[in-house]
Amino acid sequence: MTEKAFAQADADWLELITGARSWFSGPLGGLMLFEEQRLLEDELARYFGGYLVHYGPRAELPPGAKQIQRSVHLGAPLPGVEIACEEAAWPLSEHAADVVVLQHGLDFCLSPHSLLREAARSVRPGGHLIIVGVNPWSAWGVRHYFARDALRQARCISPAKVCDWLNLLGFALEKRRFGCYRPPLASPAWQTRLARLERWGAAGQGFGAGFYLLVARKLVIGLRPLRQPRREPMGKLVPMPVAKVSRCDSKHEA
Repeated sequence: MTEKAFAQADADWLELITGARSWFSGPLGGLMLFEEQRLLEDELARYFGGYLVHYGPRAELPPGAKQIQRSVHLGAPLPGVEIACEEAAWPLSEHAADVVVLQHGLDFCLSPHSLLREAARSVRPGGHLIIVGVNPWSAWGVRHYFARDALRQARCISPAKVCDWLNLLGFALEKRRFGCYRPPLASPAWQTRLARLERWGAAGQGFGAGFYLLVARKLVIGLRPLRQPRREPMGKLVPMPVAKVSRCDSKHEA
């Protein structure tokens, strides 16, 4: 990345992403990413196409998909990002990607609505948008209120609210998964002892997990039905008067 790109980036946004990167490189953030990796790889193995776009603060290369020809990592002008861009101005044409992954992008952003609209715009009709976020209804979500690290800056938007936003943007929710059931304890020894919680939680898919994963499909807009031509109202049929013929008149005519 050039010094010019760093100079043009929003200072608050760059500080937010840099702090998030540092947290995900630590023991707690690393644990969450480790649990997310398995779910993402399992999910991405289902898709085919030309382009997969990943956006998020993680410094490492995101998981790819073997069946997709090209994976692109968008984000702040920091090492590891292939295409630097603002969160609400992606250098992609409309409907360019088959799959877009927002991995904690909504957690660490200046405007979640703008970011989500930009991601939704980039997905082709019939394509998929995968969103990973910190679950506010978990010990991890509670911790961010008291944390002294970058997790405190996370928005922790509830999956129900994200689903409402997706519905307004023309997406249909296909899947909702959860992961990282271990509490946010930095001690590696305790994390090892509590590893069994991951198996128990995955079996029940409880809502107390540290993160959620949403899979939504962009609906294909069908053709509008042709408007039927307007039929002008016709007048009512009025019965014509019929002359009454008496029997006497019939005899005289005969």
